[in-house]
Amino acid sequence: MAETLEQLADYIKAAHPGAVATLAFGELTMVVDAGNIVPFTTWLRDDPECEFTIMIDICGVDYPNRARRFDVVYHFLSISKNRRIRVKLEADDITPVPSIISVHVSADWFEREAFDMFGILFSDHPDLRRILTDYGFSGYPLRKDFPLTGYVEVRWDDEQKRVIYEPVRLIQEFREFDFLSPWEGAAAAIRAGDVSKK
Repeated sequence: MAETLEQLADYIKAAHPGAVATLAFGELTMVVDAGNIVPFTTWLRDDPECEFTIMIDICGVDYPNRARRFDVVYHFLSISKNRRIRVKLEADDITPVPSIISVHVSADWFEREAFDMFGILFSDHPDLRRILTDYGFSGYPLRKDFPLTGYVEVRWDDEQKRVIYEPVRLIQEFREFDFLSPWEGAAAAIRAGDVSKK
């Protein structure tokens, strides 16, 4: 039985030689090829040494300077083994990532969110449509190249009793925060060695 995360990583790599393991900050991350995500997550769920039966989250990360600009990040939990694991893969905005709904039904809305916010496509998803943005919204708000202005927001106006469209307004302008000022300092004390001199 794999007692430590290092032993678990070795066990997983022995079963899946293409997977790459990273241990950092007491967490295990496995990087796999997008085409292998369904068999890999099925094995993680069904293998008696792993038993990662609960999918906690799926999210996207945008690296616009890479050819495959997105990381799709999955988080799983094994209650019986009291362990967590992170699984990552790289994707682009053209090639669909296989959906893991056949393995974890709870992936449904998480994959829709990754599609809505980043434009990550999932093949074999039964209902891949927007879930958080408004009807007719164009663009993907969590991409790093998404513009902050020029879009409209939709809201219900109770006085007019209808849906109205308004330009997006940023309530607070960009500010430089001076954490050394006694007026807007950090809640915790800053030690002398933590601040570089200008």
